Amino acid sequence: MKLSGKVALVTGAGSENGIGRAIALLLAREGASIVVNDVNPDWARQAAERISEAGGQAFPLAADVSREDQVKQMVETAARKWGTLDILVNNAGITQAVSILDMSLEDWDRVVDVNLKGTFLCTREALPYMIRKKWGRIVCMSSVSGKKGGGRIGGVHYAASKAGILGFTKALVREVSPLGITANAICPGTIDTGKDSMRLMWNGKPATEGLEEAKRSIPIGRVGMPWDVARAVLFFVSEDADFINGEVMDVNGGAYLD
Repeated sequence: MKLSGKVALVTGAGSENGIGRAIALLLAREGASIVVNDVNPDWARQAAERISEAGGQAFPLAADVSREDQVKQMVETAARKWGTLDILVNNAGITQAVSILDMSLEDWDRVVDVNLKGTFLCTREALPYMIRKKWGRIVCMSSVSGKKGGGRIGGVHYAASKAGILGFTKALVREVSPLGITANAICPGTIDTGKDSMRLMWNGKPATEGLEEAKRSIPIGRVGMPWDVARAVLFFVSEDADFINGEVMDVNGGAYLD
């Protein structure tokens, strides 16, 4: 029970096989009360029910993280529910497999708004509650694409947004660390979040074909699972990482080394 008494907001945590839900479940198992966010209210509710069934405490809140008004309302409601907010996991994100020549302005705005602006908005609204307690933990979800300039999934908008998250996290550290708050980032590699999502990532290829291709490029011999990323998040928000700040952790099985 590393997180007993803590309140955590996990964005984009509704998808059944997604990274966000795995994070929410693991933090709840370690004693945190979880605010489960998703743009899909049914998914948020189902994730919260799953946590409750497992013996944890969870509260669903639907919101689009790219909308300032919805983020404000979400964070205020979350803080009223449990009186505070200790941990923020900026997990919500989207991708799109499209070339720059075929990319519309709407495509660019949608991906950058959810991934990068959403990270900014959620962080800005959560910070006052952490500052009040002089304690807080923020984890931002980037991607290996943000380090190497794209890759197997997404286009230039996705890579740009994920690279921006790395810069955002490091700059954030300089501002909030004196206030008792740490901020770190995670760069997942290929993570198997279900056949439908993997098919999208692999530009319409059969999911099994894409996964086999990915495995050949990963020294450890398998693709990642949502729990692999969730464990990294747990480390960052626990007392084990009290002196780790501004770090970027790769969770990719050795597929990309820098």
